[in-house]
Amino acid sequence: MTVLITGVAGFIGYHLAQRFLAEGKQVYGIDNLNDYYDVALKQARLNQLLSQPGFTFQYLDISGRSLIAQLFQQHHFECVVHLAAQAGVRYSLENPHTYVDSNLVGFTNILEGCRQSQIQHLVFASSSSVYGANTKVPFSVSDNVDRPISLYAATKKANELMAHAYSHLYQIPITGLRFFTVYGAWGRPDMAYFKFVKAIAENRSIDVYNFGKMKRDFTYIDDVIEAMVRVIAKIPQASETQPPYKIYNLGNHSPVELSEFIETIEQIMGKSAKKNFLPMQPGDVFSTYADVDELIKDVNFKPTTSITQGMEHFIDWYREYYGNF
Repeated sequence: MTVLITGVAGFIGYHLAQRFLAEGKQVYGIDNLNDYYDVALKQARLNQLLSQPGFTFQYLDISGRSLIAQLFQQHHFECVVHLAAQAGVRYSLENPHTYVDSNLVGFTNILEGCRQSQIQHLVFASSSSVYGANTKVPFSVSDNVDRPISLYAATKKANELMAHAYSHLYQIPITGLRFFTVYGAWGRPDMAYFKFVKAIAENRSIDVYNFGKMKRDFTYIDDVIEAMVRVIAKIPQASETQPPYKIYNLGNHSPVELSEFIETIEQIMGKSAKKNFLPMQPGDVFSTYADVDELIKDVNFKPTTSITQGMEHFIDWYREYYGNF
């Protein structure tokens, strides 16, 4: 089985590639290694993959229409896992065109490639941010998600609509995954948990938005990968009224308040954080909380790693990788 993973040098893409390679699968990875965050970290992830048999890498930007078409013409992929995207809620307020190029144009190019090559299953990354201004919790995949409060969220909602249209028109089996605050070793430096650990290690202050009263459904990377592997293997089937299309929440089903989360980090690191308490940022939501009933029903898996366990693993990795505390 040959799997195409877009965004393979990214956090989730790297871990998924590691899992598939360990299982003996052939992995073809693409990434443009953009500088949204530390390129050296992306390269370090990629170096870990390049040393393994069964892995092929191509430097490629998904917004390049002809190059993506060429990729699908030259290679046969049984499955495509599309993780490449411009991430970040706050950054979308500063650089909106980047999100259009990557998340809309890029995703269209991937959909067209899948259509032309008749892949068996396309799995793509959506986000919990699509729930936007929703107040009913936990967030269910059956909820209306027509009120995004950031451009990033709007592009992810658009991805779901685009994927549904392609699935309906061309009977392409497609599954979307709404990720809820994924964290862990080799994670993204732009995420709050990474920033907090880095700042505390360097004796700098941390910015605590909404005065620590926000809640997030933190989901550990190992749980995410296990769920993804099961979902990838479960190809959605068409019915008389529905195309072969499915959406899942991928969250821990256990929101943690930001102030409690920071206390957990302080306890693990044995250091107190210097806190700058600030109001809510534009584009942020107060709470995320995943209803994972569909995931449990269809693939018999529920994320279970506690925030303490997960952050202990992350801090161990951070200490080993950066060695500064």
